[in-house]
Amino acid sequence: MGVPVKVACVGGGPASLYFSIVMKRMNPSHELTVYERNPAGSTFGWGVTYWLQLLENLYAVDPESARAIQENSVHWDDWVVNLQDRATLTMEHGDDGFGIGRRRLLDILAARARELGVRVEYEHEVAGEDAPELSGADLVVAGDGINSALRERHAGHFGTEVSVGRNVYMWLGTTKIFDSFVFSFVETAHGWIWCYGYPYGHEHSTCVVECAPTTWTGLGLDATNEADSLAVLEKLFADVLDGHALIGRAQPDGSAHWLNFRTLTNRTWHRGNLVLLGDAAHTTHYSIGAGTALALGDAAVLADALHREADLGAALAAYERERMRAIRPTQRSARYSARWYESLPRYVDLPPRQLITLLGQRHSALLPHVPPGLYYRYGQVLDGLHQGVHRLRRKLGRGPSCECCRPPSGR
Repeated sequence: MGVPVKVACVGGGPASLYFSIVMKRMNPSHELTVYERNPAGSTFGWGVTYWLQLLENLYAVDPESARAIQENSVHWDDWVVNLQDRATLTMEHGDDGFGIGRRRLLDILAARARELGVRVEYEHEVAGEDAPELSGADLVVAGDGINSALRERHAGHFGTEVSVGRNVYMWLGTTKIFDSFVFSFVETAHGWIWCYGYPYGHEHSTCVVECAPTTWTGLGLDATNEADSLAVLEKLFADVLDGHALIGRAQPDGSAHWLNFRTLTNRTWHRGNLVLLGDAAHTTHYSIGAGTALALGDAAVLADALHREADLGAALAAYERERMRAIRPTQRSARYSARWYESLPRYVDLPPRQLITLLGQRHSALLPHVPPGLYYRYGQVLDGLHQGVHRLRRKLGRGPSCECCRPPSGR
């Protein structure tokens, strides 16, 4: 599809905006329009996380937007885990983490898209596939999120399935600026409640609170409005908030925005000239921080497939095949991570060091089936064997890393 094409992107999130950027870079003659039903700057959410590998990928695709994203991000490389009066431990994460405000990310991508000649239209809702805005489009990109209206009209064709998580959570902001990625676990008379916190700018951090349904109802959080819920949570997490306020997402009726995470999958991602992108195609549990990276990866691969294949159908099939294969390990990790938190009572009474080590191993397929203490000891033995291999390789002058520890990229 090297010839100029007309593309309509429905939904103005990171996936649609980045797709339009990559398409324009590949061929400035492409006609691209992004339609977003909400006003500019009205996004929900606080900060998003990403990891060094994504930043490297962004620089390879579009250095200009990558540079702006990096300059507006904050960085961390360790975890701080707070277990109330039991322990507070700092652990190296092993990867560079970054946080950026969702609104700032969207502003950067929208500005870059416009600079390249993309039309970005806010407060413009597309009613459906027969909408005049989509008339004559060679390709319609459904980047309109988990509740995609374009996808739902053909849910049977796409094979859409949604599984609902057991735990409840609420996505919040705070004026507390964390210097690391922070976990805080608090025991109450009704069970454990915990939060994940990370910085995304110089004025705010994100704070996601999660607990089991019995804890939620036991604390009365199911029956309180947002203001009262925030007051309860500020007291529970006073140690990590240092007196700072939590900030909610305003609801017209004043209710608290508690949710159960929905994991969405689709059997196929395209139908005719309609293709699913980002959260419209798949979601992964927030506890692994991969949603933004997967959405931007979708965008880059779709654009590449469209320019690599002469036929639209072949291009969409290649995109679907490549991305389904690529994201499968991440989806699997996300499922195990979500289940680890849903099974917290299985781990929470372990010695702090063991608990925190298994927190870092929560993506493991083996962990749910092995007694936690045994799994921890098994991991310690493997770590000892690896260290022995590293020492031997250094003695033999073969470098510090064994093959099984080397990153897949070889870097």
